[in-house]
Amino acid sequence: MNVHQVLRDAARVGRKKALPILSFPATQKLGVTVEELVHSADLQAQAMELIARETPTIAAVSLMDLSVEAEAFGAQVRFSAGEVPAIIGQLVSDEDEANALSIPPLTAGRASLCVEAVRMAKQRISDKPVLAGIIGPYSLAGRLMDVTEVMYLCYDEPETVHTVLEKATQYLIAYGQAMKDAGADGVVMAEPLAGILSPEMAEEFSMPYAKRIIDALQDEDFAVLYHNCGNSVPQMLDSIYALGAAAYHFGNAIDMEAVMKATPSDVLVLGNVDPAGQFAGSSVMSITTATRELLRKCGGYANFIPSSGCDIPAHAKWENINAFFQAVEG
Repeated sequence: MNVHQVLRDAARVGRKKALPILSFPATQKLGVTVEELVHSADLQAQAMELIARETPTIAAVSLMDLSVEAEAFGAQVRFSAGEVPAIIGQLVSDEDEANALSIPPLTAGRASLCVEAVRMAKQRISDKPVLAGIIGPYSLAGRLMDVTEVMYLCYDEPETVHTVLEKATQYLIAYGQAMKDAGADGVVMAEPLAGILSPEMAEEFSMPYAKRIIDALQDEDFAVLYHNCGNSVPQMLDSIYALGAAAYHFGNAIDMEAVMKATPSDVLVLGNVDPAGQFAGSSVMSITTATRELLRKCGGYANFIPSSGCDIPAHAKWENINAFFQAVEG
């Protein structure tokens, strides 16, 4: 079972299969909280197995918990019962702190727990690829330096940002390799903060580091899917596609039909039904209509795979999740 072939098969016109970023809603069926889920390798493996077994998704995706890597570096995390963990505070604020920042071992924080969850899931899921979730380099730097402050530092102290990005990249390559060694068939690398940069800024502070990670991890048996849910994606498509990822996942802030028109036919693209507005906040009729409309506009492209626009919230309605799959499969 080759993950690259699975992705290509899912994009076939008239035989579309979906790959939503779906993991946290498993808490509802497991009867656990989000906080319990993110602290247990066994529960995470159960969640991936449940999604793989109970939905026609083409792959099981591990938790899109973008606090894990920053926590490993020493950032403070706020946990809650119903929401994904969030980074609070600022770990790095100047050049001295950037230089003093240590690249953590994979035993720091919850990283090894997440690797073990993927290992366990891979042992339990034999009929679908298992994809691990990791954060992208600029998005990790933003969580270490504060999402707002890092924007100012890109202008005022660019070398400080590059220092943090270099350490983030080295860590993410090691973390991604650990997922690969654990049996993952690929990773979804989430780089949402790059989506609010200008194309020129993204070229300097995100793309080179993201490409290093992709080049280090991806091979003929292991895929890297690049996720960017920013509204500036259409202006940076050439740079994004130059990353050489196996596939690209875009959010609902952009016009997917316009993106597909500008996308080479050999580049796989996933997206982009609104996770909050449709999966969590709408009715079965509404998400069915939205999914069918997306397929009407993009279903004729043999390089398009239906998906959610981003990570589906834990409180999303399962009847809406099921309706999405039913709409895709006709």
